[in-house]
Amino acid sequence: MKNKFSLFSIVILGVNAIIGSGIFLLPNQAMKIMGPASIGIFVFDMLLVISIALCYAEDSSLFKEDGGPYLYAQKAFGDFVGYEVGFIVWAISIIAWATMAAGLTTALGALFPIFNQPLWRGITITVLLVGLTAVNLMGIQVTKWLNNIVTVAKLIPLILFIAIGIFFMKGSNFTPVFPHGSYVAGSFGAAAILMFYAFTGFEALVIDAQDMEHPQKNLPKAIIFALGIVAALYILIQIVSIGVLGPHLASSQAPMQDAMNQIIGPIGKYAIAVGTIISILGIATAQSFFLPRIGASMAQNGVMPKVVGRRNRRGIPYVAMIISLVIALPLSLTGTFTTLAAISVVSRFAQYVPTILAVLVFRKKMPNQPRTFKIPFGPVIPIFAIIVSVWLLSHATVYQLIFGLGGLVIAVPFYFVGKAIQKRGGITNDK
Repeated sequence: MKNKFSLFSIVILGVNAIIGSGIFLLPNQAMKIMGPASIGIFVFDMLLVISIALCYAEDSSLFKEDGGPYLYAQKAFGDFVGYEVGFIVWAISIIAWATMAAGLTTALGALFPIFNQPLWRGITITVLLVGLTAVNLMGIQVTKWLNNIVTVAKLIPLILFIAIGIFFMKGSNFTPVFPHGSYVAGSFGAAAILMFYAFTGFEALVIDAQDMEHPQKNLPKAIIFALGIVAALYILIQIVSIGVLGPHLASSQAPMQDAMNQIIGPIGKYAIAVGTIISILGIATAQSFFLPRIGASMAQNGVMPKVVGRRNRRGIPYVAMIISLVIALPLSLTGTFTTLAAISVVSRFAQYVPTILAVLVFRKKMPNQPRTFKIPFGPVIPIFAIIVSVWLLSHATVYQLIFGLGGLVIAVPFYFVGKAIQKRGGITNDK
């Protein structure tokens, strides 16, 4: 068990999976839409994401197998729904990994213009993705060691920003509460769905339960601890950003860098820039750990070719890892962060909603099965999570809905083709 993730390492992995480049850039978008009232957006999204995370925590307490949202959907609603959820989770994970690789070159280019050149951009992306693939194939211990170091390193500039910036805030920067002094109808929902992106990633924790110590006991705790840490950081960062920059925050392209530049000069600006790069490296590391395991889990449960689930002598799903690399590399070389991030939030609800509903299903189907964690107040929190999720989706644009949920449609023929191949070859589900 020494090579598995302890509770501390799971929490660190969760924090790393959530905090990416977004929090270094999003405070300006929140300010632009809602003004100082944007602090309330972070609180609202925190409450929503915690209610969803509690559902993940209860579901995870029932299983010790890999799969996470795919596994819960399959056990609660059958193979087809499970496959749809698994397909979208794996697809979004690969896209997110590719996006982080592209984002790294953008961040490096801001400091060293040579990385904006196509040749160096391509080399950087290739080295990052191939390098992280190699690290993962070397085993859990190496991944855990790298993840812990990178996560601690990227938290340092965030904590310093809060600790230093809090002494340079001006009370006058918090008025008027709304831009132009009045609330604009629909702006709350638009800001909430945009800011929600910063909280995504916690769901990845439950994908690889088999590589964690006592997953049924530790995963629920880790999910709650990780989100508590992230939520506190986000709210404080938004408060300090507004307090230091005031109205100028809305027009800033790199808000934390501009705030630190105003406080202590260029040294602060470059420190945050380095923190941004480390943060991207950190989340790319966490993403590379999670993304092959969802495909391997689906293969183990018979809804993808068994070859996808093959593991090397270190227990790493190497085929799924290589497939992920082959798909992510061209995406990262051609895609843009802005386009992919715009549909990310909507697509994630394709896994959130079934996971939330699974809590209610499991309570009826498996009422006597021991749970290491159970959400308090009966069905109140899952129902709240569903209602607010639907409300949030109602504020998405048609473009976001089509491209965010389009993967569910694309997955349908693959499911039936896979089933036909299994039937012809005499392969059956182990269920």
